[in-house]
Amino acid sequence: MSQPSLEIVKSGLFTTVQDLGRPGYQRFGVPVSGVMDRFALRAANALAGNDIGAAALEMTVIGPSITFLIDTWAALAGGDLAPRLNDAPLKTWRAFKVSAGSQLTFHGMQDGMRAYLAIAGGIDVPKVMGSRSTYVPSGFGGFEGRALVAGDNLYTFAPDGEYRARFMPTDRALPPYGDTHELRVILGPQHEAFTPESTEALLSSTFEISLDSDRMGYVLDGPALQHVAGAGIISDGNPLGAIQVPGDGSPTILLADRGTTGGYARIATVIGVDVDRMAQAVPGNSVTFSTIDIEEAQGLLREQVRLLEEIAAGPPEVDQRIAVAVDGVSFEVTDVNGKSLTRATSAGSTPAKSPQHVTATVGGGTYDPRPEFE
Repeated sequence: MSQPSLEIVKSGLFTTVQDLGRPGYQRFGVPVSGVMDRFALRAANALAGNDIGAAALEMTVIGPSITFLIDTWAALAGGDLAPRLNDAPLKTWRAFKVSAGSQLTFHGMQDGMRAYLAIAGGIDVPKVMGSRSTYVPSGFGGFEGRALVAGDNLYTFAPDGEYRARFMPTDRALPPYGDTHELRVILGPQHEAFTPESTEALLSSTFEISLDSDRMGYVLDGPALQHVAGAGIISDGNPLGAIQVPGDGSPTILLADRGTTGGYARIATVIGVDVDRMAQAVPGNSVTFSTIDIEEAQGLLREQVRLLEEIAAGPPEVDQRIAVAVDGVSFEVTDVNGKSLTRATSAGSTPAKSPQHVTATVGGGTYDPRPEFE
């Protein structure tokens, strides 16, 4: 059972409902589509307690203004668009609780260009060919097949069970964005169609992302790459991250809304974990390439999966130190041996009552703030 949960007050530049896309329909000419940054979507969903492929909002460059219509949990991941909840700064890559009437706004791109908002339960829009993703060029999927506009109301599914606090593990690095992007590639599938000098140019030059870039692909400005005997090939399937080079020699990295097949030779393919980071690049950013072997690329993907599993499993048990505040000054509470008093609890959850009686001695005076610490 779903319920009205979000009202779009301002649309932002380009805000759509997306999930992981609709694979399996390329043979019918239907692009996979889906989110540009798959890791960020999966992380936001894991933080919000959802299935990692649940539908969420993809927000681009200028975020929307949103009013929450229900009490719920949500999570933000991906690019930092300076979010604020009820005008208070809100950090990304974490879950947060909202009450009905809360306002979520965004105040400018800080790092990365696409942010993902997941709501507990996931966004409820009709499935089209197995996916809730929006494919704007053909006007289907998502919310009425289009980007969101002011006045749209979105429904979410009821969360599956009681929410349990989830956090990004503190010892794991977040994806680097920035203005320069070092992408790792596997050569091929048609790298032999290019001159050796062109392969060397790809791996030794700095390219710039063109203004002609969009969700279909990022066009790169830089040295022209030369084919051995023309750019054309017999059309075959376009893999995500393939670097296609038409006759003018300008490489294009194929992304979420790429065509299902292509007739231009592809010199290399960006590995999956780096395609996600590439989705956060903006026109004018610089791009360089280096090769990697398939086994190492698969290892990086497995590491990403392990991180998502860690988030979904919830935080470990931690010890919270007990303190009291006296005249506005906080003092840690210890036992008679000077050891800090702690209690075990799951981070972010509401702890159970402890029967331990707590007093504090400060400046010769004994303070008994409560008969029982709660």
